Amino acid sequence: MWNTDPMSTVQSVERAFAVLRCLGSGPAGVSEIAERTGLPKSTVSRLLGTLVDLDAVTQLDPNGAYGLGELILDLSASATPGRNLVGTARPVLEQLVEQLGESAGLGVLDGRDVYYLDQVNGDREVQVRDWTGERVEAHVGSAGLVLLAFAPASVLARFLGGPLTSFTEQTIADPVRLNQRLDETRRAGFVWCFEEYSEGLNSVGAPISNSSGRVVAAISVHGPSYRFPANGASAAVAAAVVDAANRITERLSGRLDH
Repeated sequence: MWNTDPMSTVQSVERAFAVLRCLGSGPAGVSEIAERTGLPKSTVSRLLGTLVDLDAVTQLDPNGAYGLGELILDLSASATPGRNLVGTARPVLEQLVEQLGESAGLGVLDGRDVYYLDQVNGDREVQVRDWTGERVEAHVGSAGLVLLAFAPASVLARFLGGPLTSFTEQTIADPVRLNQRLDETRRAGFVWCFEEYSEGLNSVGAPISNSSGRVVAAISVHGPSYRFPANGASAAVAAAVVDAANRITERLSGRLDH
């Protein structure tokens, strides 16, 4: 039964937030949380059990370290879209640009569009545009195709049932063909786009997952079609992008510290 004592309820809420604030600065165990919050260990243990049940806190390892859970991270991302994701992905994007010499971006699915959260540019004289803060219809770019391929069935069905705009002769605007393309993307784990959004622009993208395995974003690399990818390099470039996406996934899951 719920505790109907208002003062007791307020105190429990205050203590729960004290625990969450503590974990906001990094993972910690029961003893450390108790010391930093001034709460009894028994109280901390009880609160953690409830917060774990609510998915606000997650136990990171069998030794008892706890961290913020998906509920809190999702709420944080909703309040400031992509803030945590951008901070986590940025170092990997920078490494990928250094490796490939082309611009790398980070995008999420927003309705029928990809919303580009961040982009790191290379230092070549001829650059692609910076897409940060812009939206592009999801079916015409590698990031969007990746996100559609791994989207829930209901989301994909709504997308395929809506209008599909053609931007170039290479755009796939037929829902049946597009669905087949998404099947291929799902099997491969990445996708190349050759001048499907804009003539002279190619890109390759791969999915990023959170700790529960749900695809939450996509990483993509863009370059002018005359040089990207170089002859015979498409497989190696795609492998580098997939590896970068996997490293961001590991960072989001707390499995990689550097």
